[in-house]
Amino acid sequence: MKKNKKKLLFIGWDAADWSVIMPLVDEGKMPALKKIIEGGVIGNIATLDPPLSPMLWTSIATGKFADKHGILGFIEPDTVNGGVRSMNSTSRKTRALWNILHNQGYYSNVIGWWPSHPVEPINGSMVSNFYQRAKNAPGQKWSIMPNSVHPKELEEKIAHFRVHPIEISEQHILPFIPDASKVDQVKSNALESLAKILADTATVHATATYLMDNSDWDFTAVYFDGIDHFCHGFMKYHPPQIQGMPDELFNLYKDVVKGGYIFHDMMLETYLNMIDDDTIIVLASDHGFHSGALRPKMLPKVNAAPAMEHNPLGVVCFYGPGIRKDERIHGATLLDICPTILAALDLPVGADMDGKILGDVFVDIPDVKYIDSWDEVDGDFGEHAEHQKEDSESSVEALQQLVELGYIEDPGEDKNKAMQKALSENQYNLSRVLKSRRKTKETVELLMSLFEENPKDIRYNMDLVQAFIELGDPVNARKHLKVLEDLPEDDDFRKFVNFDLMESRVLIAENRLFKAEEKLNDLLSKRPNAIGALKEAGKLFYNIGKFDSSSKCFDKILLNDPGSSLAYFGLSRNNFMMGNYEAAADNALSAIGIIFNQPRAHYILGESLFQLGLYSDSVNAFELTLTMNMYHLKARSRLIEIYTNHIKNEEKLSFHEKFLEDYMKGTIIIVSGLPRSGTSMMMQMLESGGLEILSDGVREADNNNPKGYYEYEKVKSLARDNSWLEVAEGKVVKVIAQLLRFLPNSFNYKVVFMERDMTELLKSQQIMLNKDPNVYPMTIANVFEKELQKTEAWVETQPNIEMLNVKYSDVINNPMGMAEKVNTFLNNQLDVTGMTKAIDKKLYRNKQES
Repeated sequence: MKKNKKKLLFIGWDAADWSVIMPLVDEGKMPALKKIIEGGVIGNIATLDPPLSPMLWTSIATGKFADKHGILGFIEPDTVNGGVRSMNSTSRKTRALWNILHNQGYYSNVIGWWPSHPVEPINGSMVSNFYQRAKNAPGQKWSIMPNSVHPKELEEKIAHFRVHPIEISEQHILPFIPDASKVDQVKSNALESLAKILADTATVHATATYLMDNSDWDFTAVYFDGIDHFCHGFMKYHPPQIQGMPDELFNLYKDVVKGGYIFHDMMLETYLNMIDDDTIIVLASDHGFHSGALRPKMLPKVNAAPAMEHNPLGVVCFYGPGIRKDERIHGATLLDICPTILAALDLPVGADMDGKILGDVFVDIPDVKYIDSWDEVDGDFGEHAEHQKEDSESSVEALQQLVELGYIEDPGEDKNKAMQKALSENQYNLSRVLKSRRKTKETVELLMSLFEENPKDIRYNMDLVQAFIELGDPVNARKHLKVLEDLPEDDDFRKFVNFDLMESRVLIAENRLFKAEEKLNDLLSKRPNAIGALKEAGKLFYNIGKFDSSSKCFDKILLNDPGSSLAYFGLSRNNFMMGNYEAAADNALSAIGIIFNQPRAHYILGESLFQLGLYSDSVNAFELTLTMNMYHLKARSRLIEIYTNHIKNEEKLSFHEKFLEDYMKGTIIIVSGLPRSGTSMMMQMLESGGLEILSDGVREADNNNPKGYYEYEKVKSLARDNSWLEVAEGKVVKVIAQLLRFLPNSFNYKVVFMERDMTELLKSQQIMLNKDPNVYPMTIANVFEKELQKTEAWVETQPNIEMLNVKYSDVINNPMGMAEKVNTFLNNQLDVTGMTKAIDKKLYRNKQES
């Protein structure tokens, strides 16, 4: 097979962060990286959740989320010996970059990747993440762990490149801790820890340079965990000095993290000197590391707690032939690295990869080819044999069955507990992956199964509160908040739970907005810079139309967290609502630059540019919106307007018009509910939002509905005649709850179902019928309650009906929030501002006092 002439060197710096790098570059202390910055393309790269290194580096190598690639944590059950072991490469469920390159005839070196043990039989060499670890005591033989080097005969050639921590001398330590002699080694293991980091890093570097120098390689990937370990051990001493940090400790260790970065730059210089002009370099981290005000002062005693120190933005650099020079890219994620490398090497990209190609890094965008999946291609991929691959959950079940059948010895209660704990931990990590992918229902199902096993795990309950809020289920959200509040006071994790903040979130979900505002204001009066409270307050103020107050919250967030995409997006929405379109566009661009895959931010950018008359630029924003959400109908409608009136393009105009026509064909939007539940108000909102209403005006406005009833006479006869429904296609029609069951199956329906307090509703009906409003018609109330129950049960059985329940009081108290919710339900085709203007709070005349 003919090989591409280009070579590619990938360097992984775990936890590298621009906030530490840039000052050192400016001081001239990282000249090698400066060469890449000025001669290539750099940017932020967004991590994934949870930010656990084995999961993240496997996503980098595969271009896929963890639920696809199968690596779900640091440890896994050891189904051979019982107990647990470090996560093995045999648990990966999909092919990695080096497997694809093996199949395409490339020679690769892969050194230290996490996890890569046991090594795979690729064309080239692989040295696993177990190779450099020194577990022997001084004087004992330092054997290379079995299956950590491929090919095996390479072991003898590289064994002497390993550096044992005992070999690290004072001269190696002093650049990092100049006053190392002052360290009390009885009370502190700082010197021992530093020696281990230096030895491991030096071992990986020496081995990588040897393999590069002694092979005709096409691809080399070398992974360093040194920066991550420097940071976890010593970032708390890094300038600026944290309040409460003793001066003597700060002065002793303040240079360690800087020294770690400088050390890595020195190694980088070696690689730059070793490569030729045909080699592309990609350097990336899996996440960053908080170095300023966001450094946590303490960590809970739970698995993966150190990940709380991680910054969600890492670094990415591209350098070499065909790469643009002195440029920045925006919106990169870890998932984009694998497909971009394949594109750089002119190899097909798997359509099942979750990442995108970072086309902006190239001088000339490659002619990318796609295949369905590299996993479906037959041939030799230099991977583990099928019998070696494992599914941890299935393996644990199989092991337990063999124990129960008497075929193997029970590994013991402690080992079984450890296995089950590892399995549960990995399932919890999987729930976070699903949550990050907005698979909220699957998240809840998995969390509930974990909760049933261990209802006292605070993390399960915290995540369930948030997941139920996202599902629009405040009842269950409050239930799990109550579980949290009832947990023992001596639980170590309780001090890390902000119960007042969680209460405010549940109150917002319950649309008790004034109570939530009180709670948040109280929180912020005590801790004015608390980012969690500022985020919630910023969103709440936006929903109730206090755009200036909302902006102040987001501005405060950016003072402490300048990389907050959420804060920039919040500012973009606020500025757009206040008519500050230029500022809205700038803020939206900042949000997108940090996290690219945000269709709502791209849409706000497009709308802002449209209002500024920058039609060509707005087209780009709207078209990008549709690549992320093809059903964002408002973006598509704007494009139709632009292609019709501003930038004539008949081909694109026809495409978007046909899409809308096909989408709306066979779909009817229904506003339903009991009489006097707010259906007329919702019809007014949808009309003001830009939808076409089906109404004949036969029933005229009166004192009870001064803005009109928005009714269509033929709806009344729906039970015996539905032939007229064809005229309702693509429009909105009002149908009372009792008639919904007569809707034919020949259409799809999106139903906005209005709900109102029964006392309020019946009082309003009594007034409308000129009856005594103080008489509560109990019989009618019971009938109506049963009607609602029947309707809800019936809708659940109808595959052609989607329904959104909307409370009348929520619309009155939270107009912007509810308008946004309805707009999302109807695929973003509405003018949300117009919708809110249709709400007249003065017409809420029969409010039930609580």
